[in-house]
Amino acid sequence: MKKEELSGAGSLSRRGFLTWSGRLAAGSALAGVAIPRVHAAEDNTIRLALIGCGGRGSGAVANALTVPNGNAKLFAMADVFEQRLTASHKNLSREFGDAVDVTADRQFLGFDAYRKAIDCLRPGDVALLTTHSGFRPPHLEYAVQKGVNVFMEKSFAPDPGGIKRIIRAGEAAEKKNLKIAAGLMCRHSPARQALIKKIRDGELGDIQLIRAYRMDAGGGLRPRKPEEEKNELMWQVRRAPWFLWGSSGRFIGLMVHQIDECCWIKDAWPISAHGVGGRIANSPDCSENHDSYSIEYTFADGAKAMVVGRYIPNCYNEFATFAHGTKCAAQFSGNIHAPTVHTYKDQRVNNDNISWNYGYKEDSSWSTRFRGKESPWQEEWNVLLAAIRNDTPHNEAKRAAYSDLASIMGRAAVHSGKIITWDEAMASDFQFCPYIDTLDETSPLPVKANAEGCYLPPVPGAWTEV
Repeated sequence: MKKEELSGAGSLSRRGFLTWSGRLAAGSALAGVAIPRVHAAEDNTIRLALIGCGGRGSGAVANALTVPNGNAKLFAMADVFEQRLTASHKNLSREFGDAVDVTADRQFLGFDAYRKAIDCLRPGDVALLTTHSGFRPPHLEYAVQKGVNVFMEKSFAPDPGGIKRIIRAGEAAEKKNLKIAAGLMCRHSPARQALIKKIRDGELGDIQLIRAYRMDAGGGLRPRKPEEEKNELMWQVRRAPWFLWGSSGRFIGLMVHQIDECCWIKDAWPISAHGVGGRIANSPDCSENHDSYSIEYTFADGAKAMVVGRYIPNCYNEFATFAHGTKCAAQFSGNIHAPTVHTYKDQRVNNDNISWNYGYKEDSSWSTRFRGKESPWQEEWNVLLAAIRNDTPHNEAKRAAYSDLASIMGRAAVHSGKIITWDEAMASDFQFCPYIDTLDETSPLPVKANAEGCYLPPVPGAWTEV
């Protein structure tokens, strides 16, 4: 993708893999912890199949291969774009040597490549589902059907119909004692876990308000140029973050983490959402995304969560989550998911008013390359492989799907201009692309451009997605 198409997406968790993967070992908080070598496979190795070879998927492999005594190796790879697979294989091989054992006959291309890669695995192995979320439901269903464990990146489906499939697949996996890890990595942050304990112990009082922000300079999609891919569907797949059907759109792709944090803090799911958003005047962006989203979630006890996403240059930026209880306030998360975690003496959110600090000190190693003490990206893999080795329960599918459904509620409220309830979202079977299971380069376009090459964004009052 061109630089302007990536603008605003650079803070996604693993996209910087190619420049920082070699330093991951130094960032592991469990570097001295041994994971028992208990695996059903005859050679005691956990094989990995990477489905989706972009930066996020390659970064997930790097985390898996960095687990102390994890004894894992990359065994198969799949993507729809040969260049992306080749680049990922080259860089991972250079970094991890013999731990990358993907011969040419185990490198698969095409929309059905995920099946071929998963078929290379054995019971106890792991399929890494790291494509864009539009493809996650059929990929998860197949992995569970084949009886392998799963790591799936966020987000998990772009619509309520897809979320239902994730939930059902998770239930099937539980019956088979399969492990499923979901890429909402902040749940595995020791700093945030420490603050959650304080919240559960009542140190903040009753939580009445949560505020979550992710605001940056943004960016947009330009019209397709004639010299680019002649197949417009493949052009859309390559630029999936700019399409609702492909990857849930920019808002959920970025904000699902903070919405998950809100639900975790409250230990509940919202009962309703309403919000406002829109596009700047004369926007050059040709994608379906809005430039701003402001959502008010309501929980059953009347507490509120305010979630704000804005992607406009030359504006105030913020990336943080705050919780306000009847006794005092706290910061739950910081820039680029840094574990900036502390409580305040009262409701004043000022650095000179901190009463307790977890002890993390921000520095360039974290904010620049997603490294630092107790990296949650590494922690989630440490936990997953330990669960496989020790055969302990580990299935995050339902909880992750519910957090994603809460995100879909908020997006739908902004796009439709209506209040969306949890019950409505749970009852909906809406799908942006009902034929996602059979989609290939010959399929009809899920969304079409207008004469100017733009894909029109949702219009409140005339739009439905739940």
